[in-house]
Amino acid sequence: MTHGTDEPEPYEELFRAVGRQLKLLRERAGLTQRDLGDRLGYSEDLISSLERGRRTPQREFLTAADELLSAGGLLSATADEVESARAKSRVRHPAWFRDYARLEASAVAIDFYNNHDVPGLFQTERRARALYEMRTPLLDDETIERRVASRLARQEILGHWPPPMVTAVIEEGALRRPLGGRAVHKEQLQKLLDLGRCRNISLQVMPTERYEHAGMGGPFVLLTPKGKPQVAYVETQAHGSLLVASEEVRILAARYGTIRAQALTPHESIALIANIMGDQ
Repeated sequence: MTHGTDEPEPYEELFRAVGRQLKLLRERAGLTQRDLGDRLGYSEDLISSLERGRRTPQREFLTAADELLSAGGLLSATADEVESARAKSRVRHPAWFRDYARLEASAVAIDFYNNHDVPGLFQTERRARALYEMRTPLLDDETIERRVASRLARQEILGHWPPPMVTAVIEEGALRRPLGGRAVHKEQLQKLLDLGRCRNISLQVMPTERYEHAGMGGPFVLLTPKGKPQVAYVETQAHGSLLVASEEVRILAARYGTIRAQALTPHESIALIANIMGDQ
């Protein structure tokens, strides 16, 4: 079951609704977009973007436009809701990841197998930013900041009470690769050490020297939402698939059990991470 639809977020609908109100009020006043922009001190292009819901109106603009267009509070009354939506709009996941992110936010158990990097829930801000900055093709600065903010917002689930039970198996090679530079990597290893000591987190390392490895099919996540059956998530080249068929999930769950058995114990894993960190 692959999810690739780009359904609008609720805040996008709000911005479009406010934009439509602005357009109707402007036309009722007999003003062009340029006329309104000139009187309020904004460009015609900005007015056009606001009316289409492509840009977020500031409180000052809503107040001034409300007065100029004799809206009777219709625009200014939306300022609080718009500001709240603006804050939420910074936390925006790619369309193909949204279904998983919604389920993760209410998960009671999450199990990761990662073969090339640290799980997003465990990444430091500098590590996440470095990963997005090295993407090919390049991401623009606004997208990078939005993606970083979204990834960090996901980590808030680790601070909930009761927290989800989280297990993770990470390849040794991923822990030795200093993505983002030595300082960024050392900071990331320290965070893993801290997380590995949490009661609700079990962190294991799959050593490079293994003759048998059940995870050669690639990374995946097992996720148990509150009150719902366990699902699985797989991702390749910026395309994610949420698996809900019971047999598919059962196979990955059995595979994960074998992967954990082949990995180092949590105690051994923490010791190895500490040794790797000392080499940085």
